[in-house]
Amino acid sequence: MRDYLARVDAVLVQAVIAAALSFAHLHDLASAAGQDGWKAWAYPVSVDLLLVAAWKRLRSGASKASGWCWFVVALAASLGANVATAGLLDLGNVPAWLRILVAGWPAVAFLGGTLLAHTAPATETASAPAEPASAPVESESAGPSAAPEPEPEQPAPHVPAALVNHARKLADDHHSRTGSPIDPDTLRARLGVPAPLADAIASRL
Repeated sequence: MRDYLARVDAVLVQAVIAAALSFAHLHDLASAAGQDGWKAWAYPVSVDLLLVAAWKRLRSGASKASGWCWFVVALAASLGANVATAGLLDLGNVPAWLRILVAGWPAVAFLGGTLLAHTAPATETASAPAEPASAPVESESAGPSAAPEPEPEQPAPHVPAALVNHARKLADDHHSRTGSPIDPDTLRARLGVPAPLADAIASRL
């Protein structure tokens, strides 16, 4: 337990140090590009928020192409500021193209954040091919057809509590984005489970 806590503490300390340095580099670059006062402090917040939104989309497992695109954009902005403030760029004489990039960043970040937050993932539905119905052939010599025997009921699949909790989070996220309850097909596609198990989970939500 102590070893685990020591690893967690080391990771947290490293994360705080990295975040503080990256935050300061973005602020310094924005300030050198003409964004003074509170505006210079808003730039690192904007970059970090876009990184978090993109990472959340990647963790959700839906629309990964969009998540990777904006994650790379935000990461490039963060790494670019770190490299630019490492002495490779004269912060007293920032080139015009960099001033244009810094000035245009708020519009880019707003577009990326809006698309990541409000674009509903496409619902994957598997359509089964329709089987042609064949009419029963009755023979004149044959007697009345016997009634088909009822199929034995399949036992309800066992649903782990952890899977139900995960499905409930997906259902809440779907309802908050679309305003409607999640349907079994969408739940099955998001969880990647067979249809009977998805129906059993949906009945518990």
